[in-house]
Amino acid sequence: MERILKLLSVLLVSFAFFQVGAYSADLSTLVSVQNVKYSDCTKVFNTDNISLFYYTIASINANRFTIDEIQSKSGYILFSAVNKQFLATVSNVNVKQAMLKITPVDNNYYFQMGIVSNIFKYIDININTKIENVNFN
Repeated sequence: MERILKLLSVLLVSFAFFQVGAYSADLSTLVSVQNVKYSDCTKVFNTDNISLFYYTIASINANRFTIDEIQSKSGYILFSAVNKQFLATVSNVNVKQAMLKITPVDNNYYFQMGIVSNIFKYIDININTKIENVNFN
């Protein structure tokens, strides 16, 4: 039974990596520095704000960005990517929806669009994954 669960989890993870190609845009627009519209830095997700907060932390970590500060009560995460600091703010839209806004701390919207879009893609792919507590016994 344990083998089957491991096999299923490996298949699920590999399927998630292949799904990234379905969302991919032109690679040059993701990695080159450009003016990014404010509207491209916000997105509403069909989940509650607490779950979205955890998905955002996981996404920042998975993209290997550096988390500088976390304020769970106010719902923001300060992180660094490509020598630039960003503020990820999670807010409640209604009971079943929450909004994630990722903005540069210096208010200069001239950066790589891939920083924001990769976080959004990771959350889109993993939004249906159940969040579980981890026991370190």
